[in-house]
Amino acid sequence: MRRKDREMPATFGLEVIDRSSYGTLAVTEPDGMPYCVPLSIVRKQQTLYFHGAQSGHKAGLFASDPSVCIVFVGHAQVPDIYSEEELAGFHEYPERAGALISKVFTTEFESTMVRGKVRRVIDREEQIEALRSICLKYTPDKMQHFDLAIHTGLSRTAVYAVEIEEISAKRKKL
Repeated sequence: MRRKDREMPATFGLEVIDRSSYGTLAVTEPDGMPYCVPLSIVRKQQTLYFHGAQSGHKAGLFASDPSVCIVFVGHAQVPDIYSEEELAGFHEYPERAGALISKVFTTEFESTMVRGKVRRVIDREEQIEALRSICLKYTPDKMQHFDLAIHTGLSRTAVYAVEIEEISAKRKKL
């Protein structure tokens, strides 16, 4: 990581994953082009889980090369720390205008990047527990219907897992 002052520990990266609304998974097409897709992802210890169709473009790419990279953004916001009057003051003192770049025309953020290999989850109990965890994260108020959803939909749902092999986390906070 080039900006060591923004590097965060792996524990922070895991927290970003848990807070993120989604992760963007990247794989490589056979022609070398990237293919990225946003997914609803949940973490259980060092394993990430998501679900999808049993066949299709993404499933085919996983079969040809299981290496993936997933990026999570937990927080991103353009800071608003100066009043209009303070900003006008930069015009009077151009030597201070460097703050415009570093504190005005910037974004505060926290992000995590994970690398690993994707595998199709075959074990029925692991599938159900992964889907339960996904539903608890994204639809906790609908869990009374989870068993029915599993009964009617599990046979046509693919569940995937990625063991975290590498993790890096970064934060810019003013």
